[in-house]
Amino acid sequence: MAGIVALMMITISSCDEDTVGVGKTLTSNVDLFTIETDTFDVTTRSIAIDAVLSHSNYTYLGRIKDPETSAYITADYMTQFAVLENVKDSLFVPDKYVLSRDENDKAMSDSCVVTLILNKFIGDSLAAMKMTMYELDRPVEDGKNYYTNFDPEAEGYLRADGIKQNIMYSITNMQDNDSTRKADATNGELTINIVLDKPYIDKNNVKYNNFGTYLLRTYYDHPEYFKNSQTFTKKVFPGFYFKTTDGVGVMSEIVATRIAVFYLYTDKEETVGYYDSSLFYSTEEVLQTTHITNDETRISEMAAETNCTYLKTPAGIYTEVTLPIDDIKLNHETDTLSSAKVVFHKMNDKTELAEKLLKDPTTLLMVPKDSLTGFFEKHQTPDNVTSYLATLNSSYNSYTFNNISTLINVLYERKIVGGTNYTTEHPNWNKVVLIPVQTSTATSTSYNTTTSTISAVNNEMSITSSRLVGGPDNPHAPIQISVIYNKNK
Repeated sequence: MAGIVALMMITISSCDEDTVGVGKTLTSNVDLFTIETDTFDVTTRSIAIDAVLSHSNYTYLGRIKDPETSAYITADYMTQFAVLENVKDSLFVPDKYVLSRDENDKAMSDSCVVTLILNKFIGDSLAAMKMTMYELDRPVEDGKNYYTNFDPEAEGYLRADGIKQNIMYSITNMQDNDSTRKADATNGELTINIVLDKPYIDKNNVKYNNFGTYLLRTYYDHPEYFKNSQTFTKKVFPGFYFKTTDGVGVMSEIVATRIAVFYLYTDKEETVGYYDSSLFYSTEEVLQTTHITNDETRISEMAAETNCTYLKTPAGIYTEVTLPIDDIKLNHETDTLSSAKVVFHKMNDKTELAEKLLKDPTTLLMVPKDSLTGFFEKHQTPDNVTSYLATLNSSYNSYTFNNISTLINVLYERKIVGGTNYTTEHPNWNKVVLIPVQTSTATSTSYNTTTSTISAVNNEMSITSSRLVGGPDNPHAPIQISVIYNKNK
């Protein structure tokens, strides 16, 4: 423990960035009080995570070789499709205006295309990849928590006689001409397109010229099936499963999956027609899951290293932190803890390839270890009481949690109230976990002032990796927590 800094009498008139959030305890800019500072060592270790909650803004598809482990990370995903209630009555034009008809004068689709819309990718844009798109036999049950080890194929969700289409693709589609690739680059949209032009047979053994015609005619025959996403998923189409089956070198982050049904129509009683399309998207309203396959043996070996700790995603390694709560509280029993700051430094020793492929996590969540599962399953957001966020400071290669004093007070109070057997029953009472996460924000405007708040926090599902200073045999300067007390006179 570092020596206690001499008592000082100060007048608090402002806060610097080292004491952000202290304002509620260092109350007034006219109050005089005595403070003390102290530092305590913090211990850390890596813990392997075999699966995380598969709830994210994105889904993932592909296979890449991890340059740190030389093991392969594979991602597949399942998605349902949404029907918004405010557009259910206009999904398709009225039957009588469809000019595309079969020999029995029934409306039909000229073509149907499934499009995977990418947010970004890592790896080689020219890598040749192969996937198989499967039709689901029944909806994956909603209202349950699905983790990244959930495999729809192994669980029997695939329709045996349904759509099963193999697709070869690369992020840069070399089958497109130069002008098309240039246009795609200009529009900023990366896509993988799957044409469903083969005959489709539904579960009632009715044959259609393609999958789009099945959707079109079902809409005309049973519009009530399209009243919302839940009914559409149960009555019309339960979804697709996209499985990586061959190739290595690229991992895609999918922001949306779209079904487009194309047909010729007119809006008047005439023969001149126009092409239109009806679109069905995957959205946050419907269920999407990503299935991750990783090398658990290699992950466990990395987590066992003692001269550092890891942050590795997806479904990889977290850093566990043991906070010296007893030391912080018992050495100053009559004082009030007003601030506690801890910094975790990143080690810069990646190979050139790892630096290119394995980005550092941008945002970390700190949450009590015993609350880890509940935080994500209950879709909580950081409250700065028992859960906190820190972002990577690229200038200092560090993640800083500026003031976790409330967390320390809460955990210590739980121990005291819990009695003498509390630490036996709750051995993780003084432990928190650092978890790479993705965040979403919502904005609101009031009196010409726009405010952004964090609306969702999900596990980081993209491929990231970082080594932190620490571990049981930390060869560097110890990790320390810097605290400030209000000295009671």
